[in-house]
Amino acid sequence: MAVDYAVIVVYLAGMLAMGWWGMRRAKSKSEFLVAGRRLGPWMYSGTMAAIVLGGASTIGGVGLGYQYGLSGAWMVFTIGLGLLALSVFFSARIARLKVYTVSEMLDLRYGGRAGVISGIVMWAYTLMLAVTSTIAYATIFDVLFDVNRTVAIILGGTIVVAYSTLGGMWSITITDMVQFVVKTIGVLLLLLPIAVVKAGGFSEMKAKLPTEYFDPLGIGGETIFTYVLIYTFGMLIGQDIWQRVFTARSDSTARWGGTVAGTYCLVYALAGAVIGTAAKVMYPKLPSADAAFATIVKDELPVGVRGLVLAAALAAVMSTSSGALIACATVANNDIWSRLRGVVAKEDGDERDEVKGNRAFILIMGVAVIVIAIALNNVVEALTVAYNLLVGGLLVPILGGLLWRRGTAAGALAAVAVGGASVIGLMAGYGILANEPVYYGLLASLAVYVVVSLATKPTDPAVLTAWRERLAGRGTEEPATPDPVTV
Repeated sequence: MAVDYAVIVVYLAGMLAMGWWGMRRAKSKSEFLVAGRRLGPWMYSGTMAAIVLGGASTIGGVGLGYQYGLSGAWMVFTIGLGLLALSVFFSARIARLKVYTVSEMLDLRYGGRAGVISGIVMWAYTLMLAVTSTIAYATIFDVLFDVNRTVAIILGGTIVVAYSTLGGMWSITITDMVQFVVKTIGVLLLLLPIAVVKAGGFSEMKAKLPTEYFDPLGIGGETIFTYVLIYTFGMLIGQDIWQRVFTARSDSTARWGGTVAGTYCLVYALAGAVIGTAAKVMYPKLPSADAAFATIVKDELPVGVRGLVLAAALAAVMSTSSGALIACATVANNDIWSRLRGVVAKEDGDERDEVKGNRAFILIMGVAVIVIAIALNNVVEALTVAYNLLVGGLLVPILGGLLWRRGTAAGALAAVAVGGASVIGLMAGYGILANEPVYYGLLASLAVYVVVSLATKPTDPAVLTAWRERLAGRGTEEPATPDPVTV
């Protein structure tokens, strides 16, 4: 394992070096939080694909393939569909707003009265997303170094917190590009063909497994529908995703770069399911489906290649973890703390103070994430709570604001409150992993949004005029001239 260890150590050292490099670039709030809004198509596509394809998409995607066969691709596939929908229909308008958070968008659309409560819901979502990603380090480092769970979480979490705190979005962008390349080589170009060959090829896989393993809908229609509600719609409204859209240097970059990333996700989804199916042939009686990835890597790959593929898994976890962490800190500082203090931040008003404040929040949130990850055991439940709150509480007011002129601030606030409360109450009644909470919570949020909006005074025409101006890209500062790193 010495060669494998060397590959991993070099990779982790490189991540820290990228953090130091990013610190030298992040001199303003815009540079620190959204990379100066200067990313070109290549970097934008790579970083967007990196953040949405995390540990759940890699380790979990292979596990679903092990359990259900090719239909196990649906979870990651719906993530790709959500990213495609966001990129084609909404990303250009979102990028033109020149804001930093989803709550700032809601304030612009509804007249400045939706920020705090939506910020709290979004903060809870990004916090739990960061926690679940951090917990995944335990699985990877256990395979690598045979260390206990707490040490693994502290080791992985500390590295992510370090480079995220140092350089903000610039550090995360550069590390995500490296992680994107490592994942592509490790999972698509190495693990996928090796797994299929080791399993005897597709003909042998079909001969040894039940026919339902090759049924595209074998995982079940209700499960697929739930994935669409949670992950496809979740991609449309998550702060971690929107914050990457804000980094695009132009409308076309956001649209076409995101389309490339979404297409890549569809390929990655199928690859994970095939790897899991191959693992089922080789190891038919694993104690846990989620152990399929680590088992096939540990037992079937040659020295050196094994280290690279494990680095790919680590990259998947780190990219999601760092993206969720900076999103969590951005919301906590800009949407909650600043508003509670009555401070309205000006665009790069005092650049050093802005960077210092956001850097402090990343550090604080990072420490909190590590502590919660150590204390929490059930990753699936935590992630389900996060996405249920996000979709049930925020989907309707966000999409309503983008698509329906008659939506009002009162309707938006009611939708957030009723949708969020309904999801929490229904999870207590039906169970956290049940499908009903997100179904009924979303319907309640939609009904309240429409009824209250129609029953209250329409949004001030001046607010709507200002909103349309921002959507058109007028009245906002243009990003700085791109430099070579934005290609």
